[in-house]
Amino acid sequence: KEHPSPSFAHSSITIITMFVRSLLLLSVLQVTLGFVPASGRRSVFDTRIFAEDKEEPKSAGHDVRSSGAPMKVDPEEAKVQAAFAEHQQNAAKLGWATDVRTLVEYNHGFAVMSTISKSDPGFPGGSVVGFAPDEEGRPLFIFSGMSTHTQDILADPKCSVTIASKEFKGAADGRVNLMGTAKLVPADEREKCKEMYLKKHPGAFWVDFGDFNWFRMEIEKIRFVGGFARAGSVTPEEYNEAKPDPISAFGMQVAQHMNDDHQEATIAMIAGQIPGLEVTEAIITSVDALGMYVKVTRTPRASDQPQQFKLRLPFPRPAENRKDVKGIIVEMTQAAAKAE
Repeated sequence: KEHPSPSFAHSSITIITMFVRSLLLLSVLQVTLGFVPASGRRSVFDTRIFAEDKEEPKSAGHDVRSSGAPMKVDPEEAKVQAAFAEHQQNAAKLGWATDVRTLVEYNHGFAVMSTISKSDPGFPGGSVVGFAPDEEGRPLFIFSGMSTHTQDILADPKCSVTIASKEFKGAADGRVNLMGTAKLVPADEREKCKEMYLKKHPGAFWVDFGDFNWFRMEIEKIRFVGGFARAGSVTPEEYNEAKPDPISAFGMQVAQHMNDDHQEATIAMIAGQIPGLEVTEAIITSVDALGMYVKVTRTPRASDQPQQFKLRLPFPRPAENRKDVKGIIVEMTQAAAKAE
């Protein structure tokens, strides 16, 4: 009976090892990037600081281990996790469609457009493009006739646009992928398009160039990622019916002021709302009518490894304007001080 040579056996093991590693990496990337099929939405918040199964709690994040027993959680830490889970589950949040509509409305006006390449059949083409949303949230573009993406969508109008939130810095921040068709805007609508585009891009002098063309994207599918464990789909109908959150228009200015001058107040508010959750850093990443998202840093009990994650800090009531936001935050700060 013939036996495989050592070199053949070694190659086989190497191939199997590479295959297993690839599967693990793919699994991690799918969770980290957050894009999921349109068949359903994930929970707005996974409600756990740590992922866990039916038997043993496991450590934070997307931990891939080759061996070793699951990490057990300190009983006091388990209480903190339970309090955190309950708080986040009940924290007031904007609806998914409103979240997406708000992200598109208050974006910096640039996105990555993916088109079906005319010059390189079978490959997608990618371009960073300027855009402005119309009253229904549909992206408006003005492209040179010489641009490759112009040639692509004239040949095949199917495309997608990936838009990151204005404050985007990493995987914990929001982004949305809009899929649909980009078509030329009728002549009688172009002046209105110009007005909306210049509101977002006041220095866009090329809007008057004769060889530039106006396009509007009709949205057919929407994939949204609000951060870790917060991803899913929104229907075009839901998106069309939603309105941008008005507080988010100036929310980052409030966040910046709090982060620069009153971070200790944010830390106190978190401690007041979530018993036992002690954080050493709290950076507000967005403010809307119903509350704030805060990126926090903490070191769990019985551990020397700090962790970072984003949590929801709800307002006691909806805010209606800038003055109201200020008043609510003052109330929350005073309530936290009394609770200490």
